[in-house]
Amino acid sequence: MARFWHSVVWVFLAAASCAQSTAKLQHVGEHVSTNSGLVEGHAAPQRPNVSEYLGIPYAAPPTGDLRFAAPVAYRSNATVNASAYSPYVQSILDCPGNTGTAPNDFPGFTPQAQRIYKSFAQQLGTAQDEDCLYLNVWSRPTASALKPVLVFIHGGRFTLGGANSPYYDGQVLADEQDVVVVTFNYRLNIFGFSGAPGLPQNVALLDQRLAVEWVHDNIAAFGGDPDQITIFGQSAGGTSVDYYSYIWTEKPIVQGLISHSGTALSFRPNTLEESAGYFYHVSRTLDCGTNSSNTQSVVQCLREQPYRAILAAVAKVPAAPSPMLPQPVFHPTADGVTVFDDYAERSAAGMFSHVPYLFTSNDNEAGYYRVSAFAANLSRSDSAWKVFNQAAFTCPTGNAAANRAAHGVPTWQSRYFGDWDNLRLYPTSGAYHGSDLAMLFGTAEEISGLPNSREEERFSQYMRSAWVAFARDPVNGLVKFGWPRYDPDDKTLVGLAYQNSTSAQLFIPTPFETACAALNGSVTPGKGAF
Repeated sequence: MARFWHSVVWVFLAAASCAQSTAKLQHVGEHVSTNSGLVEGHAAPQRPNVSEYLGIPYAAPPTGDLRFAAPVAYRSNATVNASAYSPYVQSILDCPGNTGTAPNDFPGFTPQAQRIYKSFAQQLGTAQDEDCLYLNVWSRPTASALKPVLVFIHGGRFTLGGANSPYYDGQVLADEQDVVVVTFNYRLNIFGFSGAPGLPQNVALLDQRLAVEWVHDNIAAFGGDPDQITIFGQSAGGTSVDYYSYIWTEKPIVQGLISHSGTALSFRPNTLEESAGYFYHVSRTLDCGTNSSNTQSVVQCLREQPYRAILAAVAKVPAAPSPMLPQPVFHPTADGVTVFDDYAERSAAGMFSHVPYLFTSNDNEAGYYRVSAFAANLSRSDSAWKVFNQAAFTCPTGNAAANRAAHGVPTWQSRYFGDWDNLRLYPTSGAYHGSDLAMLFGTAEEISGLPNSREEERFSQYMRSAWVAFARDPVNGLVKFGWPRYDPDDKTLVGLAYQNSTSAQLFIPTPFETACAALNGSVTPGKGAF
């Protein structure tokens, strides 16, 4: 549901009409002047000391001629009632994507497993709409200097998900660590990665950049330091963070990068030809033309289709062949501008922004994907899942960290081992994909509906402290925290919650990378993870 006045307010207004306030927040819920208008906040429901601002538009609605197009910055003098994730309807809106269903009969499922799975897979019945390019801000009013800013990019295989998840609620992190937390939506699936010949590719990645630019331009009014921004993401979001470092080498406008469970080395993007083929599969399904039709006419026809009809057509496109999980097809395309086809070579050559980087992955990423495979009626051996972990996560993460360190970039690598009672999916799920986020955001109880153990709570606080130490000082913060910079030949892999400890233990990376030499950079055994 597009905002009824969007045709008026998303035009660019004179810069003087929305001059930015640089005053720090003095009161909870204080009104804040931004490029998007005067934003009205409120007290966060669980942490009333925190100002919460939900559903701030950062880009024009990507509808009509802006469907499949590069994003346009939103400018307005209007008042934004930032009381819900989407401020103009009383529901939470995600960008359009095809979501699945959670199995209810996975062997050994714990009582809380379905609730956790649905929360992570964005299967909570959340409404969707193309008018979805909003962001959310949490900040605690203080008299201190401007604060570090942590901007989160959600995952979801580039095809589903959104910032509007109980996993990514920023109020605990903002309150406990006195930082500013930002989450945002970006376009997904065919809407973010259309593959349409002649149009900009990977516009979702341009959405992400525009959101970061909005933060840089406006965050001081929320008490955040525009010169102290760290972007962090998980899964496809972690890959997005790494992509960002290869795209914006000249003006990164961020001072720190953190990737959870995903890097640019983790999967192979589409070729231009592959993406065009998927695009024309959808256009044929909707009688909008084929690859022999005039491309502009095909695009115009698809821009006139309801987004739900397009999603239905997308669902009919066969998944890419994969030895493990079905591989979504509308995802990043190697266009030589925003996404490249030679990340291994670029990584080895240091062709990235030399911004301090923290890489992290989980000890049993497949613990989550086993449930997804079961839902798709797929059976894979234990040995195949071990190689899946290595190919999609452990080896790409280790390679990315080693290459950063080799080029003098301040680099750290951690591996999460936590296996907590209230977050367990089944007896052997372990430190599965996404489970670390509950520790970082302090949302485990909200996700599971069960209380944290005392040790779990202490570790969660430790992890948040480490991430914020990095954000406050990306060059030296973690060294002062007690973490050594990454060296693949030394005890520098930081083991988090190893045997559910409340701090960290140091390991040599090599024993965890036993399959990497045999893989020789291949990500095929991990296909379908992204």
